[in-house]
Amino acid sequence: MDGLRFSVSHTTRPPRPGERDGVEYHFVEKGAFERLRDGGQLLEWAEVYGHLYGTGLAELERARRDGVDLLLDLDVQGAAQVRKKVADAVTVFVLPPSYEALERRLRGRGQDDEASIRRRLQLAREELSLFATYDYASVNDDREACVDALKAIVRAAR
Repeated sequence: MDGLRFSVSHTTRPPRPGERDGVEYHFVEKGAFERLRDGGQLLEWAEVYGHLYGTGLAELERARRDGVDLLLDLDVQGAAQVRKKVADAVTVFVLPPSYEALERRLRGRGQDDEASIRRRLQLAREELSLFATYDYASVNDDREACVDALKAIVRAAR
């Protein structure tokens, strides 16, 4: 979509197969992440499943300078921080079609052990209760339909 850029977050987790540094994430060591955080260089950050994730403030500054909107993929902790810091932020909670569908998706990825899946599902239950605090919500039951809904939200918010 014209005028929209996807933010590349920093993370301390190791890359998954096929992920490239600077494309899916900026993969950094914990000390480097902590220096970014402690130096005020992160717009938001959170610890999720034992790894640190955060959006560089420079990402937002670049997007504003370039006159484009920035799309961030955040958990509820990060979204709450962004809402406090960015007055014109528009938040969208992307929901799974059902809890069962989410479980099928997690298992189908084949990336997590049983304990990780259970932990993710428990966190999802907690986070799903917060969707009403967002500006918009979209159910991801069909990828193309969800993308179309997100594009419509971006157009409406502009």
